[in-house]
Amino acid sequence: MSPTNTDRKPPTGLRERKRRETHDRIVAAGLKLFIEQGYDATTLDRIAAAAGISRRTFFYYFKSKEEVLLAREGSGFPQALHTAMLEQSPHGTPLATARECLLGLAPHYETGESIAVDRLLHSTEALRARKNALYVELERILRDAMDQLWPAEEQREAHRAAALIAIGALRLALDDWRRDGRDGTARPVAQYLRHAFSLVESQFPPSA
Repeated sequence: MSPTNTDRKPPTGLRERKRRETHDRIVAAGLKLFIEQGYDATTLDRIAAAAGISRRTFFYYFKSKEEVLLAREGSGFPQALHTAMLEQSPHGTPLATARECLLGLAPHYETGESIAVDRLLHSTEALRARKNALYVELERILRDAMDQLWPAEEQREAHRAAALIAIGALRLALDDWRRDGRDGTARPVAQYLRHAFSLVESQFPPSA
């Protein structure tokens, strides 16, 4: 007996699209409530209600309201960083290569929500710790990509240092961009990133 229309499961592509739409709706509802009511005052149940889903459905997508907020902080950037770094040429130095890679990805952060999300991430000690952990994760991802581009074992410690410096420059650039963005004077993130790397390079002048 052939299945009826009601028995058939939606095609995989349709299911994935609906899952993504629900995910994005939860994030949008959560962020709106966080901005209007504050992070601590916003409950998981309020987010679910605003997104038009049940509490049970919420937990299918997120483990906590913290995950909802973090979904907008550099969303997709870790994966993009790893992929983009592996596409770079191995003929330059790790730090210079990381600089070019990050400059290419800089527009990823230029969203209307970035400043609001960053302000929320500074609102509690726990969220500040999670924000710091995100940068540590980026350092690890960048270092791992360097290890693949330059696999010599003796370069591993140098890669760790280069990744720390590169992500530190990114962090400085984003802090300055968001600061200026609050009063409407922000320039493209790439300009702040170039300046941050120039500050690093100024501390290591060429040997005589």
